[in-house]
Amino acid sequence: MRGFYRMIAACTVGTAILSAPALAGDSTPRVDTRQENQKERIQQGVSSGELTRHETRTAIEGQRHVNRMENRATSDGVVTAKERLRLEHAQDRQSGLIYGLKHNNRDRN
Repeated sequence: MRGFYRMIAACTVGTAILSAPALAGDSTPRVDTRQENQKERIQQGVSSGELTRHETRTAIEGQRHVNRMENRATSDGVVTAKERLRLEHAQDRQSGLIYGLKHNNRDRN
């Protein structure tokens, strides 16, 4: 009977450990929404010709940087206020970069 209770306890702990990353992903819905919006802005810039290949690559690398920051912030299952603030700041900078790249005098020919 002891073995049965140990197995139940192990399953419970295993489920909690495996579900923590899934729950952590939901702790930054604002970041996820902004990432999607910025991705769409980049795609729109590519389709309209406002972004050159190099500018597109630069914008995508910036998005990857923010994604890595978010992954590090959510890796322990808790996003602190300081981490959230850093993510917001990185996204603000990325948004400004996208705007600047789309509104400069370079177009894809």
